[in-house]
Amino acid sequence: MGGEQYQGSDGITYQTDSLVLGDNKGTIYEAIKGSQDSALFQSYRFGDLTIQQPVENGSYEVTFKFAEPENPAIGERVFDVYAQGQLVIDELDIKLARDGKNKSELVRAVHDVTVTDGLLNIELKASKGQAILNALVVRKTTTTSVDIQTSNDWELVWNDEFDYEGKPDPNKWSYDIWPAGKVNDEDQTYTDLLENVQVKDGNLIITAHKEDYGNAKYTSGRIHSQGKGDLLYGRVEVRAKLPKGQGTWSAIWMLPSDPFKYETTCSQDEDWQGNSTCDAWPNSGEIDIMEHVGYDMQTIHGTVHNKAYYWVNSEQRKASFEGETVDQAFHVYSIEWTPEHIIVFFDETPYFFYSNESTGWEAWPFDHPYHVILNLAIGGSWGTAGGPIDDSIFPVSMEVDYVRVFKPLP
Repeated sequence: MGGEQYQGSDGITYQTDSLVLGDNKGTIYEAIKGSQDSALFQSYRFGDLTIQQPVENGSYEVTFKFAEPENPAIGERVFDVYAQGQLVIDELDIKLARDGKNKSELVRAVHDVTVTDGLLNIELKASKGQAILNALVVRKTTTTSVDIQTSNDWELVWNDEFDYEGKPDPNKWSYDIWPAGKVNDEDQTYTDLLENVQVKDGNLIITAHKEDYGNAKYTSGRIHSQGKGDLLYGRVEVRAKLPKGQGTWSAIWMLPSDPFKYETTCSQDEDWQGNSTCDAWPNSGEIDIMEHVGYDMQTIHGTVHNKAYYWVNSEQRKASFEGETVDQAFHVYSIEWTPEHIIVFFDETPYFFYSNESTGWEAWPFDHPYHVILNLAIGGSWGTAGGPIDDSIFPVSMEVDYVRVFKPLP
């Protein structure tokens, strides 16, 4: 917005914004953090904005890209985003959404924007301060701008359809049994109790309870496929229905099966998770297929972590998707992972693209096998960022219909 044509790292060509009503342009002179396309965010439009784009009738995904250009306090710039007259992003505070950081990329995608009159109409309206927008991507729901393989290109190599009863298949899954506070200041203890993790009626059900257990006030479950279902490059699909309620923090994600691949400060085989003296994390990487916190019910997040780009240095690479029914219906959360890139999807809509910059393991530790993790945390640093845990929500569950892992066909 307000700038020249630009070729993005995700293969998208960004055109000049001749269809924006108004002429309020701004420039950010500092480098934008958290982005592989910093130059895209150097210019922006501000004020109450209207964008009118002629398009074919149909259903569209619209991706909005922002970077806070100034240094407002949280709550000083708040605005809504409308598409075809419908509210699609409610009370967006860029600084709050970007963990209190300025001049860091924020990406929000919405889907099922239906055009019936040949004109896509986008509006940004501020309730506090002025709305801003750095870039906009519009694409048909049935098409994508990246080289995404079809179902015929994949071979199923590992899966769990959860078509049995009882505990998760021990040939495919292991439990993490952890006390509260081991990682992320989480408030639950993870157990192997059937009340926390069970397979029933065709689904894996991870349930958090409010109950005294050890030194914790909550219990929940976390399982992983390390050593039983590892993957280097391919596609991971998880069909799930997410929990609802203030204080929940559910995740479908991946960690390296050899966490010490790129460590520099650890003793081999030490307990590295939650260990501040061991840099196995973030050095050896993390891929978040889906994260969701209950205080922001409509938003799901895809993220990668590595030594070069993670939250400590304000360079975390991530994007978010507005999925309004995530607690009411099952959706498919997936990634496609190649030696060149990682793409994160919501129901086959790609919304986060991270490319291999070929600068070394610090930015691309994603060259060795990873495994799948499914968990439901309670509280913690992110789960309570929007306020305290709501004890009235318990018991609360995440349900998983299946986990499928594919390799590309030769």
